[in-house]
Amino acid sequence: MENRKKDHISLALKSSENVIHNDPRFSYEPMLRGFPKSSATPFSLSGKHMAYPFWISSMTGGTKMARIINNNLAQLSNEFKLGMGLGSCRIILDNEKHLPDFDMRPVIGDSQPLFANMGIAQLEQMSQQGRLNELHDLVSLLRADGMVIHVNPMHEFFQPEGDHLEYSPLDTLKRYLNATSYPVIVKEVGQGMGPKSLDKLLRMPLEAIEFGAFGGTNFAKVEMERDPNQRNALLEPLALIGHTALEMTHMTNRAVKKGKENIKTHKLIISGGVKNFLDGYYLTSISSMPAAFGMASAFLKHATGDYQTLKAFTRDQIKGYLMAQTYLTVNE
Repeated sequence: MENRKKDHISLALKSSENVIHNDPRFSYEPMLRGFPKSSATPFSLSGKHMAYPFWISSMTGGTKMARIINNNLAQLSNEFKLGMGLGSCRIILDNEKHLPDFDMRPVIGDSQPLFANMGIAQLEQMSQQGRLNELHDLVSLLRADGMVIHVNPMHEFFQPEGDHLEYSPLDTLKRYLNATSYPVIVKEVGQGMGPKSLDKLLRMPLEAIEFGAFGGTNFAKVEMERDPNQRNALLEPLALIGHTALEMTHMTNRAVKKGKENIKTHKLIISGGVKNFLDGYYLTSISSMPAAFGMASAFLKHATGDYQTLKAFTRDQIKGYLMAQTYLTVNE
């Protein structure tokens, strides 16, 4: 105890020299509860329960590291009872030798939600070619609960090998939803979406909308850096266009309030620039509909190596989330 008290004095004197700002998003209420138990606000997708509203956002596919990353993330989802979206599964359509990189149902288990993933450009092409049955077969092959469709025109525009869209993503999605019966999630990949796009998606029978908001990994910028000739350097202002997770949460709240009777999508996955459990707690708390949050780059950073490192990171995020849920109220 004596050593601990000495540490307190030394560290208190040191910290008093630094300017520390409080977080104005919250009120701290230390008088009302004891320490949190191991429970949180639950969340479900495709009828499967997640113990915590942490979504492992779609990250990677078609690389040598994909199997290690996906296996670590699937193991994590199993251990902590989370949900997971795979990275783009396009490569499996070309060659099933890559199936083991994505075959995560044996790892994640039958009780946790697992979603396959495909890009809107590929969906458009397959729809025009009458090949949507291949996507249905892919969902069955992976024993996935449904499909994430990532909509990324700005990303494709900057990508040297990118695909250009002939039709609006909404038209392609409508044809797809009419041809399938399994759950579908629609997401952006780093720019987010504006109010008109969100309003249209909320009126479609989706399992959830994932934001993929501006503020996280900006794949338009990533593609610019990939281009050795820097042909798109003059187009960089376009890569800086987008909507943050906070903006999109407020947009969604307004859309729901305005047209509640027409809303057919009733769940959100708030991702893009969510750096930690406190961001996630705040954004899901102010959402007017049930929401989980995703931290793609934060998980990816810890998923490329030792599983124990990833596990320790996640355990601390959950501990922090539970403390926030117990002692913090949101200031709106």
